[in-house]
Parts: sequence; structure tokens; C-alpha cells
Amino acid sequence: MAIRLPDGATVAIATGYGAVKAVTSISNASPAVLTSTAHAVPNNSFFELKTPWQKISERIWKAANVAANTLEIAGTDTTDLNRFPASPTGSTLREITAWTQISQILDYQTSGGDQQFWTGSFLEDDYERQLPTVTSAQSITLGIGDDPTLAGYQALKLAGERRDIRALKVTLPDGSVLLYNGYVSFNESPTLTKGQVMQVTATFSLQGRPVRY
Repeated sequence: MAIRLPDGATVAIATGYGAVKAVTSISNASPAVLTSTAHAVPNNSFFELKTPWQKISERIWKAANVAANTLEIAGTDTTDLNRFPASPTGSTLREITAWTQISQILDYQTSGGDQQFWTGSFLEDDYERQLPTVTSAQSITLGIGDDPTLAGYQALKLAGERRDIRALKVTLPDGSVLLYNGYVSFNESPTLTKGQVMQVTATFSLQGRPVRY
């Protein structure tokens, strides 16, 4: 048994991306190896992957065992040919080249991600049954101490205005990392509650499941 406190964790938004690079193949392996000519992604850096393999697409991954034209997608397992049939075409990657810390976070909440079910019964049944369908949309909401001069505030505001998809990185006190990818919305109108710190709200509407290292 092990439990931890999040005290001291830092949160950062991606504020720099490299050029989009074509991925010519992704292997059925654990971890999967992708081929991208002269991708220039450094070892242990993070990148966004888009691929017809939906289960690993629109997520942020770490590059490992990098070579000139290949890299391992750390933490993946694509050996199941039923879930990952044949090497997909039309995949792309883009390296994350810069992060900006979102400081003065007062509240960090997640919502969604729950399994949804079809519920029904046959004519002859006297009870209902359930079949799993999809998981509900997931989002992360940050309450941030209001200070428009902070770099994180400005990065969130810009991403919200552009309706950009941005990566979000949470670094826990033990060095482990949580990675998310989603549309940013930002409400720069602060709360005004007597005796309470003024705060603004940022929301990340996730496009894929989180990745953890």
C-alpha cells in the first residue's frame, strides 16, 4: 500500500511545438516503434501523436531509444492485432519544445471518464442487462489565483482565444508525470467573494486518455 500527497506538484501547459512530421509506420510491439524520416525528436522528450489507431491517438507520449528515423513510444503495447490491425497510414507526430508553468493553482479538479453502458432487456427477460459502450468525455478544471502578469495566465488566455489543443503536464513530487491533451478554454473574469482570493478558471477538454510515466 502506498499513498501520496500532491503538495509540491507543478502544472505546465505546452507553449512550443515542432513541425508536424509524417509517420510512415508504427509497429505491433511493446513498446511500439514508429518510423518517421529525420524526425529530430530527442530522447526522453514528449510528443503529440495522431494516428488511425484511436487507442493511442491524440495523446502525449515520451520518446525512447531514439534513432535517426525511428523511436519507441514509451509505455505503449500494440501487440494485440485485433485492437491494432496492420500498420496505420496517415499518422503524424509533433514534438513539444517548450512548457510554461501555470502557477498559483488553488484548485485542481477532474470530471468525466466514467464508463457508459447500454441498458435494455429482451421481451422474455424479467431484468435489465448492461453492455459497456464508451467512457464519458473527461475534463480538467483549474482554479488559479488571479494575476494577469503571470506567464501561465497569458499562455492559457492565448490558447483559449485560439481554441487550441494543448498538452498539459503535471509533475508530481516524486518526479512521475501525468500528461493530458485537450482544448483549452479560459475564463479571465475573476471570482469576487469577500475574504477569499480572487481566482480565474481554465478548463482542458481532453481528446484522449491521460498518459502516466
